[in-house]
Amino acid sequence: MALSRSEAAAKVMVALDKPDEASALRLADQLQGSGCWAKVGMELFYAAGPGIIGELKARGFRVFLDVKMHDIPNTVRGGSRSIARLGADMFNVHAAGGAAMMSAAMQGVQDAIDAGDASVSAQPLVIAVTQLTSTSRETMNDEIGIPGTVEDAVVHYARLAKQAGLNGVVASPLEVEAIKTACGDEFLTVTPGIRPRGADIGDQTRITTPLDAVRLGTDYLVIGRPITGASDPAEAYQSILEEMTL
Repeated sequence: MALSRSEAAAKVMVALDKPDEASALRLADQLQGSGCWAKVGMELFYAAGPGIIGELKARGFRVFLDVKMHDIPNTVRGGSRSIARLGADMFNVHAAGGAAMMSAAMQGVQDAIDAGDASVSAQPLVIAVTQLTSTSRETMNDEIGIPGTVEDAVVHYARLAKQAGLNGVVASPLEVEAIKTACGDEFLTVTPGIRPRGADIGDQTRITTPLDAVRLGTDYLVIGRPITGASDPAEAYQSILEEMTL
C-alpha cells in the first residue's frame, strides 16, 4: 500500500549531525513544519548540551536522542531518568549491555514519570541498537568476536530487547523482515543506512533506498548526509518523500 506524503514524512528522522547548536538550528528551521523527526546524535548533543532538545521541541519536532547508552544497569537507569525529563520522544541504549541494563532503562523512564516531573509529558519510546549499519559480517566475526551472520546477531538482540520491555530496535533495513517475524509487527524498527538512488554510500555497508526500506516494512528511516549535506536540505528532503511515495 502506497504511503501518503504525511505518512512518509512521519517516518523520516533527519539526523542533525552538526558540530554546534547554531548550525543545527539553521538546518532545523529549513525543515520546520515538514512533519519529520529530528535526530540528535552524540556530536550535536555533546556540543550543544541538553537544551537542544527543548529548542527542537519548541519548533514542533519530535526528537530522537541517539546517544546509545551502554553502561552498568544503575547508571543507565539514572541516565534514562534524566533523558525522560528532557522531553525526548525516543532514545536508545545498546542491546549488547544485556537484558538487565535494558530493563533498567525502562525503569529509569518510569522513575521520571512517578516523580511527576512536569517536563515528562509522555513516556518516551526506548529502543536498542543491535549492530551498527557500518558493521559487516567480517567485522562482527573477526573484530567484535560474534560468530554467525549479522542477521542472526540482530534478531537475537531484538528478542532480548523485547524481553526487557523495550519498544523496538535500531537495525539496518535488511533485517527488518526477520525482526518483525521474530518479535511481531508492533515491535518498532528504526533503520539508518538509507541512501536515495544514486547517493554515495559513505561508511555504510548494509543499506537500502528509502522506497525499499518502506517496502521492507520499517517504521522509521534515519537519514542524515543525503539531506544535511545537500546544498538545499529542504529540497533533498522533499525528493526523498517523493521516492518513498512512488
